Amino acid sequence: MESTLISRKPDSRKPDARVPSTDEEQVPKFYVPNLTVKDLLSAIPQHCFERSFFRSSLYVLFDFACLGVLLWTALTYIPKINPQNVALPHPALYKVARGAAWLLYTFCAGLPGMGLWIIGHECGHHAFSTSKTADNVVGWLVHSFLGVPFFSWKISHAKHHAQTSHLTGDQVFIPRTRSELGLPPLDPQKENLEGSKVSVDLQELLSEALEDAPIVSVFWLIAIFLVGWPLYLINNAAGQLSYPRFTNHFTPKKPLFSPNHRNQILISDIGIFIWAASILYSMKVYGFINVFRIYFLPYLWVNHWLVLITFLQHTDPALPHYQASAFTFPRGALSTFDRELMGGPGIIGSITGWICATTTHGICETHVAHHICSKIPHYHAWEARRAINKRLAQEGIYVQGNPATWSEAFRVIRECKFVEDEGEVRFYKNAQGKAARVPVFVSEGVSDSGIDLQ
Repeated sequence: MESTLISRKPDSRKPDARVPSTDEEQVPKFYVPNLTVKDLLSAIPQHCFERSFFRSSLYVLFDFACLGVLLWTALTYIPKINPQNVALPHPALYKVARGAAWLLYTFCAGLPGMGLWIIGHECGHHAFSTSKTADNVVGWLVHSFLGVPFFSWKISHAKHHAQTSHLTGDQVFIPRTRSELGLPPLDPQKENLEGSKVSVDLQELLSEALEDAPIVSVFWLIAIFLVGWPLYLINNAAGQLSYPRFTNHFTPKKPLFSPNHRNQILISDIGIFIWAASILYSMKVYGFINVFRIYFLPYLWVNHWLVLITFLQHTDPALPHYQASAFTFPRGALSTFDRELMGGPGIIGSITGWICATTTHGICETHVAHHICSKIPHYHAWEARRAINKRLAQEGIYVQGNPATWSEAFRVIRECKFVEDEGEVRFYKNAQGKAARVPVFVSEGVSDSGIDLQ
């Protein structure tokens, strides 16, 4: 096989508005990979595919134990922040200190809560054990506890894995095209399709049309972190625009579901009904404030981690998106990034990265391996990642992104504004209409994957 060179490290360079255009040679080339499924799977040690119900169950206990310890600590020590135990310069500071301590609890509880979410996620892929029944039962219980319609999500998520970064087949974080955003049509006199040359006046026009202000980016990030996940479930937010209005995960209708999925959707809905009823009953028994700070705020943090992780795994100016004519399963699997959750340089970055990777079971750090084979349990995914990266390095392919942090999310949302309406392989363009990569096919005759998803 001819060696390819694919530089996928995120490019943080920002366009200079003083320069009327950028030469195409200055934009790194993306060599479209031609690896097969066999190429990727054969690189993974066979024992990485082994699943153990007992070992997986220990991680469920670990997550609940972490949540229990955090709750016990909060209930035991936060009430002791009072004049009898702590000396503060002003009486009002005691309430502030207790509030801050509760906020710290909610932040910390969100991480093992996300770990539980990942356990349910593995059940949905049948990576929890060799028993589909056990996986379905555990997955339904865990995800229902977190307000997730297990079987409904499992079905749509399988479609996402089958067609990752397929412009018309993927299910979430779908790039919006130039025409969908109502931007001016491509003008060859002022720009090229690859996004390497854009005139100054067009850069200004696009920037104004896309409202490229930092405060706007911050607003959208806060919005998607808070309500992005439930809105996706309820109203297909960030999903395919071609889907009918009111497409959701709670009614057994096309295009997300087939008639034979009806019972699974209803069972998922029952789980959500029990979850909502339990919250309301708990509020009646324990009071709104207690339920709000003990469960609901950590629940919001779980949703935040879920969106932050998945957004950065699948969104970056250096990641490709494929039309059907160029899509293959391996290309889709390799169009994601591994990122170190809340990691970074130095001792602090190493500590925060280790804590987040441990409590969330490495889902952010081993994502490419997960997309290559979703049945690999998380405790084998680290070894599988090392083996895969070794194989990819032989082709010049690198899938390690910047650490998954809030600042990185801000950079990405600023650089990923739209894709063009044409092109077999498309990259995000920023608010000045410039792309970070130019796609190059290393051989002719690229064909569709031939995978039948019907």
